[in-house]
Amino acid sequence: MLVCSLVLLVAVGAVRISSRSGLPSLLIYLGIGIAIGQDGIGNVVFDNAALTQVFGYAALVVILAEGGLGTKWNEIKPALPAATMLSLVGVAVSVSVTAAGAHYLVGLDWQQSLLIGAVVSSTDAAAVFSVLRKVPLPPRVTGVLEAESGFNDAPVVILVVAFSAVGPVDEWYVLIGKIAGELAVGAAIGLAVGFLGAYGLRHIALPASGLYPIAVMAIAVTAYAAGALVHGSGFLAVYLAAMVLGNAKLPHWPATRGFADGLGWIAQIGMFVLLGLLVTPHELLGDFWPAVVIGLVLTTVARPLEVFVSLLPFRMPWREQALLSWAGLRGAVPIILATIPMVSGVEDSDRVFNIVFVLVVVYTLVQGPTLPWVARKLKLGDSVEATSDLGIESAPLEKLRGHLLSFAIPEGSRMHGVEVSELRLPGGASVTLVVRDGKSFVPLPSTVLRRGDELLVVATDPVRDAAEARLRAVARGGKLAGWLGTGDAGGGGAGGGGAGGGGARGGSERGGRRSR
Repeated sequence: MLVCSLVLLVAVGAVRISSRSGLPSLLIYLGIGIAIGQDGIGNVVFDNAALTQVFGYAALVVILAEGGLGTKWNEIKPALPAATMLSLVGVAVSVSVTAAGAHYLVGLDWQQSLLIGAVVSSTDAAAVFSVLRKVPLPPRVTGVLEAESGFNDAPVVILVVAFSAVGPVDEWYVLIGKIAGELAVGAAIGLAVGFLGAYGLRHIALPASGLYPIAVMAIAVTAYAAGALVHGSGFLAVYLAAMVLGNAKLPHWPATRGFADGLGWIAQIGMFVLLGLLVTPHELLGDFWPAVVIGLVLTTVARPLEVFVSLLPFRMPWREQALLSWAGLRGAVPIILATIPMVSGVEDSDRVFNIVFVLVVVYTLVQGPTLPWVARKLKLGDSVEATSDLGIESAPLEKLRGHLLSFAIPEGSRMHGVEVSELRLPGGASVTLVVRDGKSFVPLPSTVLRRGDELLVVATDPVRDAAEARLRAVARGGKLAGWLGTGDAGGGGAGGGGAGGGGARGGSERGGRRSR
């Protein structure tokens, strides 16, 4: 326990180094694992590939769930067709080109070449999600990258398992049928579990706010397990279920997102440290140049060709295609998938693992820090306006059949300077309390809102969504939201009034603590 806690603390501190230097955090975590491994200062001998694979799968489930919870449906919906093409047609192109390069340029046999081609064809959800938090990209590019990283694990896992089998590989049309079947089953289960879970959480008031994050993550893991049990794609199921939950406007949502984010960090740290322990550094030197050559083929030929062929029907501008080509980051997923042939007993599988490990480290060092620079050179990184969204938390008021909404007005919000009456909340919703400079008061209709104010709004069930939509519209468009095309979905009602203060106090006692 002492060693594990110290590793976690070092890893948490390393995140600050990573954010300042631009060095991807996964490399630091891998370095921690190598440092305490058999060639490092810790001298810990660890060679259990099967345990690493099991833990890696569990960590990927948590990472995909965290990524799905943070995916906005309105951004990803237009990108679904392109992401689907990249996850199917694109993977086939990438595997073929990379395997050919490994066979003809490096001299590997076809089984090893196909294994490496399949393993490195999956973009890594953890790497992509972490980079997208730092680099402002156009919504279409962000949506394609997020959906692709969530979708392409499923077909790649099927290919790696097929290529790791002892004996002849299934015919290509059999593989396509398996991939299509598993994806369809996984998608159906993920959507079903997500919608059922969201319905239950919105209609059942739990006794403590801390139970909501646990329930959400349990639902997401249920989707993965159910999909895997019926031979569907569990990875696709957990991602879709989490995406449904993330867009369902559940109670205590900021707390849930924080909980999921923390679990995602723990999963990443544990997974990368374990992978660092599994590798034997002194055995990597002999496979360094083969890994560099294969990575060069993947990065400069296979990935651009994959993007070009997959996006032909969508007429995407060349600048966005170029950025998508460079942003196809690899991370823990390829290294974990490289343990499958090791567990299956494939000949020279240790060399496959070493090549994949070196390839991921080298090209993550190259692509991760340079992605913001590439985006700026392509004139895409600065084209997105930074918007200040409201972090609205909803606590259910079961007996009153209503909800208590709480939020703070952030810097840059156009709600600054708006009077309470000018919010024009729908009937059944009212601002009941304002906290300003540490002091609370019941607002009048003429009260002018300011940046930093914290507001409590009581809304009945029928108008809760409309009230949230109206508040977000005013935050983006000011008092004229709706007339300026900012998506006002809830205007028309009276917004002010001091009535309902008692309801707000009761709701805050029932709903748990407020998120800031």
